[in-house]
Amino acid sequence: MAKVAFLGLGVMGFPMAGHLAAKGHEVTVYNRSAAKAEAWVAKHGGRSAATPREAAMGQDFVMACVGNDDDLRGICLGADGAFAGMDAGAVFVDHTTVSALVTRELSGVAVDKGLGFVDAPVSGGQAGAENGVLSVMCGGDQGQYDRAEPVIGAYSRVCRRLGESGAGQIAKMMNQICIAGLVQGLAEALAFGEKAGLDGEAVVEVISQGAAGSWQMANRHKTMLEDKFDFGFAVDWMRKDLGICLATANEIGASLPVTALVDQFYKDVQRMGGGRNDTSSLIRRLR
Repeated sequence: MAKVAFLGLGVMGFPMAGHLAAKGHEVTVYNRSAAKAEAWVAKHGGRSAATPREAAMGQDFVMACVGNDDDLRGICLGADGAFAGMDAGAVFVDHTTVSALVTRELSGVAVDKGLGFVDAPVSGGQAGAENGVLSVMCGGDQGQYDRAEPVIGAYSRVCRRLGESGAGQIAKMMNQICIAGLVQGLAEALAFGEKAGLDGEAVVEVISQGAAGSWQMANRHKTMLEDKFDFGFAVDWMRKDLGICLATANEIGASLPVTALVDQFYKDVQRMGGGRNDTSSLIRRLR
């Protein structure tokens, strides 16, 4: 069992850290809101720390799951940052979805300090985190990944190294690109069926067994038909992720026409007041 710090106790980080404790790891948590950290300790044991630096001191691994590039820099760097508290040889594992640029930047700083750094964004949403069945896409040094993989296994169904630093983030971008197109297609189909007067539930029962079937169809069609959108990843966060995808495409010369279009559709949902709705709320603008 390892000594692990977990930084960031949002809807993903809170249960992920809980799985580490349940597996017998010695867990120290940090959260920007101390009340959330205290609630985690009350539920799972372990201890909380006042700063990322304090949480990271003496740990074998430091896991992070925060909001964006700036949040990640904030918990890593500076006098109170995690890097300042980590011992040489410790490994930082970043589960945040951020740009590959900040990943490579922070990985370089970590290596200069004698630390390991693995970018390890996740897919599976809040339910995946709570059930410990996340898909984890990793980049970084093979040896550091090999050390971290058994610990990540506390909350993952599949975990794989896909290349050097930043590869995990690029893979997560691919994941979000796929989701954006799938959800828009499902939204259009369900809205189309409604206009035509068909029973959407009955149609999905048939077409989900064929080539049109997908995780989104199986898990989101019913709530979309019921106009309920509080079951997953929020539109605000999806737009953040798609912004990273589009910026990266610009940098590498890739074309993402469908992703760019769906990003604007999510912007419409935000204007309708749906920023905290889950991503399946694309159907709202079609109604």
